[in-house]
Amino acid sequence: MSRIRKAIIPVAGLGTRFLPATKAVPKELLPLVDVPAIQVVVEELVASGIEQVILVTGRGKSAIVDHFDHSYELEDILRARGKESLNDEVTRISSMVRPISIRQKKPLGLGHAVLCAKDVVGNEPFAVVLPDDIIAARTPATLQLIERYEQYGAGVVAAMTVPDSDVSMYGIIGGEAMSDRIHRVKTLIEKPSLAMAPSRLAVAGRYVLPPQIFDILEQVEPGHGGEIQLTDALQTLAREEGLIGYEFEGTRHDIGDKFGFLKANIAFALERDDLGPALEAWLRERLTS
Repeated sequence: MSRIRKAIIPVAGLGTRFLPATKAVPKELLPLVDVPAIQVVVEELVASGIEQVILVTGRGKSAIVDHFDHSYELEDILRARGKESLNDEVTRISSMVRPISIRQKKPLGLGHAVLCAKDVVGNEPFAVVLPDDIIAARTPATLQLIERYEQYGAGVVAAMTVPDSDVSMYGIIGGEAMSDRIHRVKTLIEKPSLAMAPSRLAVAGRYVLPPQIFDILEQVEPGHGGEIQLTDALQTLAREEGLIGYEFEGTRHDIGDKFGFLKANIAFALERDDLGPALEAWLRERLTS
């Protein structure tokens, strides 16, 4: 079995929910405290053994690639001012990964974004990570999925149980439990009504897939707006090759909307020694005043 070395991150979205902040700054560079969200995702991938990150970008997203490049002027200034720890952090980011950027020229769905990376991925399994889903975990979430892929020899999607009120916001898995946290996927329904949902088990922004998914994506019929949905391809993959739903261990933050983004910032800040105690004290004061 081929080792999983590559990961696709779709970052072509316009980030309209965060306007006007995203008028000139890509949504993926908005910070969780002081670390851009995209960096948090890439750090997860590096910790999972991923060697090559493929950014599927759109117009105005070049700053994402620049973030992982050297900034010689900034590094020179930091060294000249004796700010060695900051300089070390900046240079660490530039040596973390060498991303490849591929342009998705039209917003034609997640399946189309994945298909854009076919020639770079080649004939080997790979990960897909959605940058709106930040997962804080002792073992990186992507690594958890990679381990399940190696265990079962089949594609794996991250899964989590959601309340009834949120079912219509996700792709929902129908299948059967194989063991603790492991489910054999038989069907996937994109954003069903509560009445049509086969379970409360939702797909959550992490996938490890075999290369056969590309051939399937090329055969998927475009849906509303001409979009090619990854969920449709996963449905076929589940039927023809098998697909595993894995309930990952960790805490997932949805930073795709403002409230989720604010909650994630507070959660990340509370975990930090330099900010956590003061923030916790301030929050307690606010809650009791």
